[in-house]
Amino acid sequence: MTPNAFFVTGTDTDAGKTLIASSLLHLARRRGLTTAAGKPVASGSVLTPDGLRNDDALALQAQCAPALSYDTVNPLAFEPAIAPHIAALEAGTELSLAGLLAPMQTLLKQQADLTLIEGAGGWRVPINETASLSDLAVALDLPVILVVGVRLGAINHARLTLEAIERDGLRVAGWVANVVDDRTSRLTANLATLDHWLSQRAGIPCLGSVSHLADPTPERVGHCLDLDPLLEPHER
Repeated sequence: MTPNAFFVTGTDTDAGKTLIASSLLHLARRRGLTTAAGKPVASGSVLTPDGLRNDDALALQAQCAPALSYDTVNPLAFEPAIAPHIAALEAGTELSLAGLLAPMQTLLKQQADLTLIEGAGGWRVPINETASLSDLAVALDLPVILVVGVRLGAINHARLTLEAIERDGLRVAGWVANVVDDRTSRLTANLATLDHWLSQRAGIPCLGSVSHLADPTPERVGHCLDLDPLLEPHER
């Protein structure tokens, strides 16, 4: 297991994985720590003169210090904003666990002070007919950061995701409540319930609660997060 390296997953698509990951990396950079990030596969990319580029991967790349090439961060990008395995098949290829594992292992060998590898969608997003992105996290043997997209249904999604991660034999190192719908009824009660089931009962540190922001940036969101539970004692 690589020190201070984590797999970032969410309760669903658009839970805010990239925003939280970028913000945690930004906090590490402010402390003078080296950072690295990976987005092994991304759909919903735009064709540029340099090739396909994905906004989430670009956001992660911007927080890497020392700088990493785009292909190092995101080795596989597809244009349509659909499930990655379907996007790959439409592009005439097939995703494989080995194909995603090798570049992420190379990334981890850089031994950055903080490395975050972000999945796509939720925990059980498939990469082909037999494997899921969760299998990548297991193969990398990384503890997990769970980003809970707080909206109606988040409590159930969070608990199910936690159960699946633990059933796969991995540890959840921390969780973040990211309010994606500020119109969520009984928001305060929902946040308290998430804290009860994830922190009080499961013993998982809460890395922060992020209110819905009209213009979220890693700088602004970073003020809502606590990096310390993720770092080795000598780096705090």
